Amino acid sequence: MQKTKKLTVTALIAAITTFTSGFIYIPIGFAKIFPIQHFANVLSAVLLGPWYALAQALISSTLRNMLGTGSLFAYPGSMIGALFAAFMYAKTKKLIYAALGEVIGTGILGAMATYPIAILILGKEATLLGLIPAFTISSFTGALLGYALLKVMMKNNAIGGISFENSTNNRRI
Repeated sequence: MQKTKKLTVTALIAAITTFTSGFIYIPIGFAKIFPIQHFANVLSAVLLGPWYALAQALISSTLRNMLGTGSLFAYPGSMIGALFAAFMYAKTKKLIYAALGEVIGTGILGAMATYPIAILILGKEATLLGLIPAFTISSFTGALLGYALLKVMMKNNAIGGISFENSTNNRRI
């Protein structure tokens, strides 16, 4: 996929993610759990590759924070999840590993990275054992949706040459 098309798809996914953040979320204490972000991360990981998936997560998190529909927890959770999902997919070329990478990246690694933000920056009492299940449930839900959509799209040849594995820019990984 050409760089202009990748940038356009990245912006489109970030825009949809930001738009839906106003009404599709699950409040868990002082965090907002947002399965659509995880859905977008899996789509970006498979369709665009690691760096565009990371950019999409950064753009979405920033816009959601600017609009007041996200929290600082969006940064480590979504960005680590998107990058991990993309690297897992790039190495294996299997959709299930992209979804699993999102769950591990966000649910475990992202939750662990969020813990210091909750304690040091926000001054909130948080337990790591409270963040991991919340992040894991959200990322599992979104990753499952992304996996299902991509599976249907691949079965019906709807994404033919636009997946990251078919990209001419995928020569470095």
